[in-house]
Amino acid sequence: MSMKRTNVYADPEDLAIIKEAAKRRGISEAEIIRQGIHLAAMANRVWDEPLFSRTFEGRGRTLSRTEVRDAVADAVRGEADPGSGTAA
Repeated sequence: MSMKRTNVYADPEDLAIIKEAAKRRGISEAEIIRQGIHLAAMANRVWDEPLFSRTFEGRGRTLSRTEVRDAVADAVRGEADPGSGTAA
């Protein structure tokens, strides 16, 4: 991937945090800044199609808080017991 050089102004405290993180992670400060730019770009991207462009069969209603909690609990139990045969 080709890259383009640019200059930005940054808060000195943010730069100090980046410097520390780069040293701790064993990567360059520039790599951390590139990752941050990529996250900002993705957060502000306008997509060509909606995230959920397909429709799915369902109950036709919004689930209750209890139904959601029970479904999540069932999934967690399934992950905790991989031999149970249930798909999460």
